[in-house]
Amino acid sequence: MSPSRVTVIGAGIVGTVAASYLLRDGHDVTVIDRVPPGEGWTRDPYGAEVLDGWMYGRGAAVSKSDFATYAFALLALQESGAELAGTVELHLTYDEEAGGEIGPLRLLRDGLSRPDYAICAGFAHNVVIAHNGCLHLEVEVRGRSAHAAMPFTGIDALEAASHLLSALYARRKGLAARVSTIPGIGSPQLTVGLIEGGINTNVVPDRVAFRLDRRMIPEEDPALVEAELRKLLADAAQTFPDARVEIRRILLAAPLMPLAGSERLSEVVCRHASRIMGEPVAAKGVPLYTDARHYAAAGVPIVLYGAGPHTIEEANAHRADERLPLADLFKATEVVAQSLLTLLGGDRA
Repeated sequence: MSPSRVTVIGAGIVGTVAASYLLRDGHDVTVIDRVPPGEGWTRDPYGAEVLDGWMYGRGAAVSKSDFATYAFALLALQESGAELAGTVELHLTYDEEAGGEIGPLRLLRDGLSRPDYAICAGFAHNVVIAHNGCLHLEVEVRGRSAHAAMPFTGIDALEAASHLLSALYARRKGLAARVSTIPGIGSPQLTVGLIEGGINTNVVPDRVAFRLDRRMIPEEDPALVEAELRKLLADAAQTFPDARVEIRRILLAAPLMPLAGSERLSEVVCRHASRIMGEPVAAKGVPLYTDARHYAAAGVPIVLYGAGPHTIEEANAHRADERLPLADLFKATEVVAQSLLTLLGGDRA
């Protein structure tokens, strides 16, 4: 193959290994990731540097490590020669951050895959059986620009938006009173993560837009949560009747709740993980959202399990110096291989 310009989508372990082989063969390589690395890194986010047993890299813990874990677990089963009473599919999709609708949802909806069980990418020691849902809304406030010398001749979109933001932050304080009964989930959360607008320093802003992230615990109804937020914003907007407020849904991801039949799956993975990790590994929830919900919605019992330290904070997941203990990567691979062996009857042969 002659040298060429190549883009590798995916950092962490898989992307870095692919890039290293391409660089060795003289190709011009660019590595990108679905979630940018951000600021504050002390290691090369695409360097896969190993220090004191930890690999550093964007996606090392969430979730490129699980690509390697699952792939090598299947390779181990293949090389073992064990007789398995079933088939294993490996689904590697890339659109979780955008909702997973052209990845796992399409695979299941169109009948391209009909699994009896599923193990989805994880990010810590525990076996995850439930997780939060997520609602993303974009709120756009439109006013009318004016010269800063005569601001009263305009309609200040930022002033109106600030009032809406104050209402959201006031509501956020009350969310701590709602606590999920599932260990590891905690309370609902509300974050305004993006804001833009304005024309110039000396101009009354005619447009301000912001996006909010509302995390929903499994006990909450996503439709009611969205209706509640829309009413809150509409009520607050009445204070500025001359400003126009539009609310658009960007994402709605339902929470994950355990399905009937998932008990066997979680018991098998917890049992092997506890033995191989040398410490109790329990089934619990996490305050995140994942593509696992699509499998549950299709009636497929599912758990999340993969390589990672005890907490996502320890892994620096989705932030500077994301990292993964390599020892956990090797152990998690063994856990997945042994769990598949049990589920497919190979350990009884």
